[in-house]
Amino acid sequence: MSQQTTPPPNTAGLQWQDGQPYSTLYGDVYFSRASGLEETRHVFLQHNQLAERWQSMQANSFTIAETGFGTGLNFLCAWQLWRHQAPDNARLHFVSTEKYPLSRADLAQALALWPELDQLAQALLAQYQQLAPGWHRLVFDQGRVSLTLLIGDLLDTLPALRARVDAWFLDGFSPAKNPDMWQPVLFELMASLSHQHTTFSTFTSAGSVKRGLQAAGFEVGKVAGHGKKREMLCGRFTQGTKPSSLPAGKAIVVGGGIAGTSSSRALADRGWQVTLIEQHAGLAQEASGNPLGVLYPKLARKDVPLGRLSLAGYLYSLRLLQQLEISPDDHARCGMLQLGYDADELERCHAIAARKFPADLLCMVDKGQASKLAGVPLEYEAMFFPEAGWVRPAAFCRALAQHPGIELVTGTRATQLKRAGELWQFWDQDNLLAEAPLVIIANANQAASFFQAAHLPLEPVRGQITQLKQAGISRHLHTLLCTDGYISPSVHGEHCLGATFSPADTGLDIRQADHAQNLAMLQRISPALYEALSVQTPAEGRAALRCTTMDYLPMAGPLLDHQALAIKPPRHTANPATLPWLQGLYVNIGHGSKGLTTAPLAAEMLASAISGEPAPVDAGLLAALDPNRFLLRTLGLKRLVHGLASHPSM
Repeated sequence: MSQQTTPPPNTAGLQWQDGQPYSTLYGDVYFSRASGLEETRHVFLQHNQLAERWQSMQANSFTIAETGFGTGLNFLCAWQLWRHQAPDNARLHFVSTEKYPLSRADLAQALALWPELDQLAQALLAQYQQLAPGWHRLVFDQGRVSLTLLIGDLLDTLPALRARVDAWFLDGFSPAKNPDMWQPVLFELMASLSHQHTTFSTFTSAGSVKRGLQAAGFEVGKVAGHGKKREMLCGRFTQGTKPSSLPAGKAIVVGGGIAGTSSSRALADRGWQVTLIEQHAGLAQEASGNPLGVLYPKLARKDVPLGRLSLAGYLYSLRLLQQLEISPDDHARCGMLQLGYDADELERCHAIAARKFPADLLCMVDKGQASKLAGVPLEYEAMFFPEAGWVRPAAFCRALAQHPGIELVTGTRATQLKRAGELWQFWDQDNLLAEAPLVIIANANQAASFFQAAHLPLEPVRGQITQLKQAGISRHLHTLLCTDGYISPSVHGEHCLGATFSPADTGLDIRQADHAQNLAMLQRISPALYEALSVQTPAEGRAALRCTTMDYLPMAGPLLDHQALAIKPPRHTANPATLPWLQGLYVNIGHGSKGLTTAPLAAEMLASAISGEPAPVDAGLLAALDPNRFLLRTLGLKRLVHGLASHPSM
């Protein structure tokens, strides 16, 4: 559940006693031995009036926040009720904190106690994996239900949550067993995330909890508990209003790569009618057009925004690909070995592994184990990512764009973006191409061709890959191998190597010098593979321009009017909501070589913000990716950057 000191991270301390899960950390059961299912329905569903509220709801979404995910029983019961009572076009967001997540095996054993929930439980278990500390978004029922798991101490995670909660499930272990959770700071955090129609319920009737909630602004009542539990608490918040969100309507997305198609899909899943404009004759023709892309996280020694984004985006993309059910010909989780090919890289690998990520996310292996996993002889220790893999970017883009709410317009280049009343209009030289109240610019370096985004400091970086036919020992390569570059296993008889990194170079010609650079990287990875493959004259390759930023973090969020800011700069104490925002205009750009792992998560960030839904990442990461960060720093408004994540549009 939540809150306790010193045990190793991600260790639930669970034991099975008479077929029931029991926490040795808290000395308490996870749910009622008599009827956990009926207890959940009584305490949390009935006393938040969920059935009645969902039958009559007018809003597009509903958010539940829970303290203590535990076995997931409360989530599954809420999901089951949502299926029966909520409008078909509404979305349920369930946000749950968990300091000590159960193992997947223990979760499966616990949920097996409730056969009527088996279908939902299996769907949860299919995505319940690699639960590293941080934010995890799991999506179910074609987007109708999402679960955002905050893995970590709730007193660390809840302050970084950006959401408006409609109902609270207070389900940590009892105050007597888990006093660290039931603190005034929890109730204050609840108040900051609530509005005047927010309700709560909890199994406890402790006086300290009642007084703490009342002090934070909640009306609190005692009602009959479940079974032998005589009383419980429930009530509602009495202050604040829920911010309005932009109702689903028409939207335009510019750019047919991973950023554009994932942005279109995230909006279409929320009921938007999206016009996706692509200048080429088909999708994925620029940086997303490589024959193969690799999926793995670029982690750091410490918890920094770039590493946090890489991990969260990697896990989100894996789950998204699972939902899209892309053909095995176009995607495989073959695993990846990050080789410690020199002293610095080996030290980095060990430092990352020392952060004690879950074993199903990564583990260190010696060179013998690495060679066995790879299927070819290797000379280095390595970090092994068992779920990493490759995907054909064009297939990914096509799958994302296959939605009845997305209209694809190809062979059309928008050159101007104009404001006309409440609408944004895209024009070519003389013709109006499309208009809508909402626009997402996702066309990489070409975003700067629009005046509204011309100030964004984007940099094109040339990259060239090398394609080699399998030969000799390379036929036995099973995994991705990575150093300062990568080689893929043979896919339909061909390996992909890459990629070079050439800033300030916009040439798209295929260069033998770049092939030689990729082969030199291969020699560092594996002399045996180099010997087998280097006898070929590289006949094929591809060069493309990535879009990067000065801090190597993408830009994802709403845009400010840079002209208005220059004319009248605000004070550094200004409320972000009072800044000159370009209403309805967003960007999803600057992903460099990591678009497969970062662009889909950025798209989910944008769609969640636009729809008034809980953010899929922490507030610090929202601010770190804000596209206005460079402009504000240039104007001497660095302090304002940290407040941008509190703006209603983000």
